[in-house]
Amino acid sequence: MRDRQRLAYVTLCANPEFLPGVRCLARSLARTGTPYPLVCMVPVSLLPLARRALSGERVETRSVAPLPLSPDFERRHSNEVIEVAKPMTRGSKPAFHSKLLNFLKLRAWELTEFEKVVFLDADTVAIRPLDRLFDYPAVSAAPNLYAQLNDFHRINSGVLVLEPSEAIFEKMLSALDAPGAFWPRTDQTFLESYFGAVQSSVLGLPYFFNALQYLWFNQPDLWQWSTIHVIHYQFEKPWDESSFHVSDKSRIRRRLLAPLVDLWHALDSTEQVLPHLRVDNRTYLAGLADDLAELKALDAAPSASVSHVPVRTRRPHRAGTPWRQNLQ
Repeated sequence: MRDRQRLAYVTLCANPEFLPGVRCLARSLARTGTPYPLVCMVPVSLLPLARRALSGERVETRSVAPLPLSPDFERRHSNEVIEVAKPMTRGSKPAFHSKLLNFLKLRAWELTEFEKVVFLDADTVAIRPLDRLFDYPAVSAAPNLYAQLNDFHRINSGVLVLEPSEAIFEKMLSALDAPGAFWPRTDQTFLESYFGAVQSSVLGLPYFFNALQYLWFNQPDLWQWSTIHVIHYQFEKPWDESSFHVSDKSRIRRRLLAPLVDLWHALDSTEQVLPHLRVDNRTYLAGLADDLAELKALDAAPSASVSHVPVRTRRPHRAGTPWRQNLQ
């Protein structure tokens, strides 16, 4: 039998722009009826604002100190350096996303008052009960599956099952800031490398415990509402409409993802009825065939301008798509 005092959900709010994400995550977890708390790690400077913003939510805020990283490490992992060395070509993240701050996730291993925690990124939501995740071994993650099926061999660190340990934390710090170490996808690359070397596999979770938003339109057959437990908005953020206006591709993705964006807002506003969970994505996407074709053309030539795409497929951005009319 689980000891309720020794288990927790944990998230990280590295900067103020992620506070809406933490709020919605907390509300989505509360909706599942879980008895386990949500602990939110925040930098010391953000703690007063976080406590005010999350007042009244089922969230316990904890301040965490910066990791003791060398200046060379911090330079190598700045947004500017990573975007040159290993640019993201299959998705876009908002400007407020700081890659270096991702490493604060490692502080979850210091929460030793808990026997086991389930870490959830602040841009995830729970749409089904998640408590059985505590029965999975540490460390377990789901695949980084959002574009192609061959992504099954890589992990996504947005959902992690782990057992806190000061000893493991100290060993990770030593390996993290080794001379010349470079982790192009920050904590995700590091955790895959570190734990991949000490256990047979880190891929212990089914993909539906961390369903990445682009899976909705890139692999629609894998998006089954009956199995999806966590939706991870790893690229554009549903609470930040401007993140969908950084490129022609992001504007197209706004139309394709309209039901998922609307679902996030429904969860955040604690709506009791969620018709979003009945949207058949294949039917919905069939009505946006031109958008899908345009996105594929842009992805095939990422450096090309939109003028290389046939004009007939280009349409002005709409704030949302009337997906509700397709519900049976």
